Formats: sequence, C-alpha cells, structure tokens
Amino acid sequence: MKSILENAELLQNIFDISIAVILLCSIFSLRLFRKVKREKKLSPFDSMIYLVIRLAIFLWLASFLLMEYGTYLQKLTSLRWFS
Repeated sequence: MKSILENAELLQNIFDISIAVILLCSIFSLRLFRKVKREKKLSPFDSMIYLVIRLAIFLWLASFLLMEYGTYLQKLTSLRWFS
C-alpha cells in the first residue's frame, strides 16, 4: 500500500513539473510572438495562437490562485469583513 502512495506522490510531482515546463514554453512563445509582432504583422493563425496562449496563462494563474488561496478568501468572507 505504501508503494502505491509513493507512486501517486511521484506522479503528482511529475504532473507539477510538466505544468511548469508548459508554462515556461508558453511564456517563451509569447516573447517570440511579441518580437515577430514588432517586426511584421502576425498572420491570422499566429494572432489566434498568441491570444489562446495569453488566455491559457491567465486561466492557469486564476485557477492556481483560487486553489492555493481559495480557503483563505473563504475564511475572510465568513468573518463578514466584506459583507
């Protein structure tokens, strides 16, 4: 049973690392698109990919913040400070 739990932890670590790699690649892609955008107009496909990557990074950031700090915000609102 312990080896299953250790493997699950390993899989979670691999998953976290893969998200970090995808995020870094996305950021580098955005930098490349900005550079190309300064030199010439982006094609419709490039513009769509540029917007999709920006939206994906924003959604990832929002979901990360909600997952990490959601319980904290829930506690704050339960104290009725924001009511």
